[in-house]
Formats: sequence, C-alpha cells, structure tokens
Amino acid sequence: MTLQNNFTSRPIDTRSLITRMLVGAGIGLAIILFLITATKNPKPEWGQFWMIKPLLITPLVAAGGGLGTYFMEYILGYQGGWSKIIAVIISIVGFIISLWLGTVLGLNGTLWN
Repeated sequence: MTLQNNFTSRPIDTRSLITRMLVGAGIGLAIILFLITATKNPKPEWGQFWMIKPLLITPLVAAGGGLGTYFMEYILGYQGGWSKIIAVIISIVGFIISLWLGTVLGLNGTLWN
C-alpha cells in the first residue's frame, strides 16, 4: 500500500475536525477575553474599537491550530504506538505556538508593543 492510497482510503471525520477547530477557537477566545477585560484604561490612541481586531484574529488562528491537531492525528496518530505519542506531542506544541502567534497578531499595536 503506497502513501497515496493510504490517505485516499481513509475519509476525513468532519465532526471531529469541526470539534477540534471549535475547541481551539474557544480556548483562543477565552484567553483573549481575559487579556482584554484585564485592561482597565486603554490608551486613547488605540481608538474606540481597539478590541475587535484581537477578538477576531486570535480565535481564528487558534481554530487553525485545532485544524493542525486534527491533521497531525490523521497523518501520524492512526498508526498507534510511538507515532501516536509523537503526533500528540507535536499537536500540543503546534497548538501552543499557533495560540501564541494569534495572540501576538491580535494584540499588535495595542497591548503587545
């Protein structure tokens, strides 16, 4: 069985994919809401709606991190054993990196200077 046949023979579980993306977006939204609500006196040069950019970007990037965790599990995790453990570790590290990048991109120009 070649690598090409291996990927085409297994269907993508859309329910699991959407669930992981929604969980990732929820985690991103919770973190960015905590950071935004902790800001008591925002600077006037940020504008009146400064919080819209982080509220949009961070959950979207975190949902992309959830997408990455699904496909890492899809590619490596189905084999079991050490490859599943490696897939989980890479997925966690990748999600944390995407969450950090989403937070930095969202807060760029306001809280992240």
